[in-house]
Amino acid sequence: MITEQQLDVVIGSTAVGPDGKLGTVSEVYLDDETGRPEWATVRTGMFGTKEAFVPLAQADITGDDLRVPYDKETVKNAPHIDSEGHLSPAEETELYRYYGIGTDSSAPVADTTRDTVGHGTVGHGTVGHDTSGPTTDNAMTRSEEHLQVGTRRVESGRARLRKYVVTENVTQTVPVAHEELRLEREPITDANIGDALDGPAISEEEHEVVLHAERPVVAKEAVPVERVRLDTETVTEQQTVTEAVRKEQIELDTDDAVRRS
Repeated sequence: MITEQQLDVVIGSTAVGPDGKLGTVSEVYLDDETGRPEWATVRTGMFGTKEAFVPLAQADITGDDLRVPYDKETVKNAPHIDSEGHLSPAEETELYRYYGIGTDSSAPVADTTRDTVGHGTVGHGTVGHDTSGPTTDNAMTRSEEHLQVGTRRVESGRARLRKYVVTENVTQTVPVAHEELRLEREPITDANIGDALDGPAISEEEHEVVLHAERPVVAKEAVPVERVRLDTETVTEQQTVTEAVRKEQIELDTDDAVRRS
């Protein structure tokens, strides 16, 4: 059982069940008549966005942990109640029934409600209701939610390399040579008179000349030209996240006769 003297340790502690961490304790609800701590709200879910009520009847403090006999699934599925600082008899009855806690028939639930501590709300009939106890001093603590934004790595797409064959026409110019006939005549001179008179004086004969020409020859060869690989790089960009956060406001409420300076 948690006592009033332990409230400063309970609020902000880590609630732990039989199967591990449940969340962070944000508020403790006191009995209006006895002032004893009866319920705690535990922030669960990603970034602690949900709050669940957990009974303190069988809870105890070990170091910085609030140990309760309820597992994660039980606390997660507890009735969702927007108490706004006070539990109604019907809401309390619903929670009792869910956690299997019996109520005393001689003290009807309708006569017992709860007030929160730990976030600046004032307990019934007390002054300076704060995290360290119901009547510590004449000041209260004002708290507010701060947005905690993180990142999570997810798969955004895939890419793959695929090689395929295409055919294209390539045009190149190459020089080719060929032989052509050219008729040359030379006069009879002392230098060639011997060749001119070699043979019969009058005769018939023919000379054959073979002409040659170059033709383009095409051959294809596969050669490596480049290597291609897939790689990734990390690019950081700015994204704006908007979320509603709650904060407490403290105002002064006095009678008309009270003088304010």
